[in-house]
Formats: sequence, structure tokens, C-alpha cells
Amino acid sequence: MLLGVPFDANSSYQRGPADAPPLIREAFHCDSSNSSTESGIDLGSDSVLDAGDLSLLADGAFIAIESAVAILLDKGQSPVCLGGDHSITYPILRAFGKRFADLTLVHFDAHSDLYEEFQGNRYSHACPFARIMEEGLVKRLIQVGIRTMNAHQRKQASRFGVEVVEMRELPAVERFETTGSVYVSFDIDVLDPAFAPGVSHREPGGMSVREAITHLHAIKGDLVGADVVEFNPKQDVSQLTAMVCAKILKEILGKMIAE
Repeated sequence: MLLGVPFDANSSYQRGPADAPPLIREAFHCDSSNSSTESGIDLGSDSVLDAGDLSLLADGAFIAIESAVAILLDKGQSPVCLGGDHSITYPILRAFGKRFADLTLVHFDAHSDLYEEFQGNRYSHACPFARIMEEGLVKRLIQVGIRTMNAHQRKQASRFGVEVVEMRELPAVERFETTGSVYVSFDIDVLDPAFAPGVSHREPGGMSVREAITHLHAIKGDLVGADVVEFNPKQDVSQLTAMVCAKILKEILGKMIAE
């Protein structure tokens, strides 16, 4: 079940990810490609439902996001949320964490997003995984593609027992031996900006699209939900990043359906 979360009020550098959900959908349905995933799943019109985009204001947005995701989960759906900045993962995981006791969170990103607070904001897009771990919403957090960790974030990772797979350690498919329920949070800036220029924080030296898909496919366990975040259309070039987001979305959905 797709759910658009057009929210970027907690972005620290550039606004724009709130405009992303409809553009990811447009690329996902674009006739330039077909509906088959690399794992052989055909994502026909009947296999992927769409709940549309939430209508959000900065005040009360997190409550609305958590409530919307909770409603879908209680209906037996498996939400895949289209962001939006990365702060939305916190309210999404509040809904998941109350319903999945053994949840493993696999986080693709250039940044660990573990700040205690950033620019005076504890709910910044630089902080969601600190909030998630503080509340015990997941039993295990694996972060992959990280290449910007400072001393504070390394201390936070140690404090919360985060399993950090830095970019320089890749490939690391063996690190994804998970069991039970799994949630994937995919920040598009985990990719090298040569593949995905449409992001607010371009960090050279990142994953190729092929490396990202290889690591996605290596995840074990029952994939129960996901998000794709931090695509900033204002920074995109020739709709390249939109198409990459659609490709990642397609492979995530294929993996969910296959399981």
C-alpha cells in the first residue's frame, strides 16, 4: 500500500522533499519501463494499492502520520511511505513499533541521523533514529552506506547499539542476516549524487543503484513496511532521481510481495 507523506518542515538545509510523492508515483507508472521487478514479480495494477497523499500541516503532522499508518496496519496493509524528509520515519515507526515486537530496521543513508538534536530541533530530519531508539520502537537498527559520521553520532551509535555499515566497508550483504519482521528506510542520498542528484545533501562517494539493489535483495526476514525519503525535485536533473526512486520502490514492493 503506497502512502504519500508530503512533509519537509524538519529539513535543515533545503526544502523540497514535500513535493516528491506525486513525482515518484509518476515515474513508477511511467511507460518507459514495465511493471516487472528484477526478482520476477509483476507489479500489476491489482497488486499495489495506493492510499493517496496525506494532507499535512507542520503543527500536528507527526500525530497525523502515525495515525494514518496505524489505520493501514490495522487493516492488514503493508505501508510503503513516499516522503518527505527523513523526520517522517519516526512517527511511521511509532505506529509499527506498537504492532511489531521484534522489528528490525534497515536504514540506507549517507547520514546516520542520530543527532540528539540538530539546530535546536529534536525532531529534525537529522534526529529520527535517536528518537526511534530512545523509545525502543525497534529491537535492531542496521545502517548502511553511512559516510558522514562525526564524534557525536559515533557516540550515539554506541549508546543505542546501532550496527553501522559505513560506505567504505561495502559490499556487506552478509550483515543483512535478519529474522522476523523487517522495515526498510531508504534515504535516496545513500546513492552517489552521480546516480541521484535530486537530493538536498549531496554526499559524493555513495552507492551505485546496482549496489543498493543488491543489498536490498540480500535482506532476510519478513519485509512489513518501508519508506523512500529525501528526494528533492528542486535539485533533480532530467527527472533522473525520480526514476531512480521509482526503481528502488519497485524492488522494495517486489520483495514484499514475494515474501
